[in-house]
Amino acid sequence: MTVLSNWSRRILFLVVMLAAPKLLAQGPPFQTDDPTPVDFKHYEAYIFGGADGTPVEMDSLGPAFEFNWGAVPRIQLHAILPLGAVFPSNNPVYAPAGQGPSAFGLTDMELGVKFGFITQTKHRPQIGTFTMFEIPTGSYAKGLGVGKVWYKLPLWIEKDIGPWTLDGGAGYAIVRQFQYRSFPYGGFLLKREINKKLELGVEAFSHGAEGFAAPQTQSSTLIDAGGYYHFRNPNFQFLFAYGHSVAGQTENYAYLGLYWTWGKDEKKTGAGDALLSRQPPKNFLY
Repeated sequence: MTVLSNWSRRILFLVVMLAAPKLLAQGPPFQTDDPTPVDFKHYEAYIFGGADGTPVEMDSLGPAFEFNWGAVPRIQLHAILPLGAVFPSNNPVYAPAGQGPSAFGLTDMELGVKFGFITQTKHRPQIGTFTMFEIPTGSYAKGLGVGKVWYKLPLWIEKDIGPWTLDGGAGYAIVRQFQYRSFPYGGFLLKREINKKLELGVEAFSHGAEGFAAPQTQSSTLIDAGGYYHFRNPNFQFLFAYGHSVAGQTENYAYLGLYWTWGKDEKKTGAGDALLSRQPPKNFLY
């Protein structure tokens, strides 16, 4: 594969972003997640595409499908079935980490369990975990998967203050594979409801070096901006985000998606926010 110029890589990034990293966005469309599970007997579905790239390699997802289910009170089950692509830069500066052919196909599937063990009140934030299991369904030989099960173990905290939402936390990814490494990650998100149709947010998100075989060979801190547009049906939304590194390794992040939610007693529980910044159920004592 020929060496891509800087201009060609920018064009390629835009095409990938609109068409469809190792990208698995934590709290769509942002990388910072939230600790609030889907309401009991409610469901969420996303169809999305995204990209995460460094000078070493551009990784994309798309089309990808996410499904979340409020299986029991305070517990959400989560799954992502992703198709994706890898585009090594083939720049000799990054050899051999960024060397190899491009590939497209099924990438690693994600399964997860979100547990909101402390619910939000007027004076107390929501606190929860969102354990992820990355299943090696992608081809390790083609660079579409890690080749072994790996895990994300985070703790997230959220507080709603009027039209504002503050959300943040940190976690650790456990990756036991040759040329990959375990790494910490964390972020802080500030979101505001502009009106009934539009919510906007900005986040700072950081991660450690992810290993020689990953595009994120060094640590990086990104500033991402994005939001949610509510269609006439408030349970149907358009999600978008874009970010760029401000420290560490150069990195770009992008996400575009469509979101649906449905379930029983939607009006009573207030379903319909892709970030899940809803009031907690009233029928639990803590």
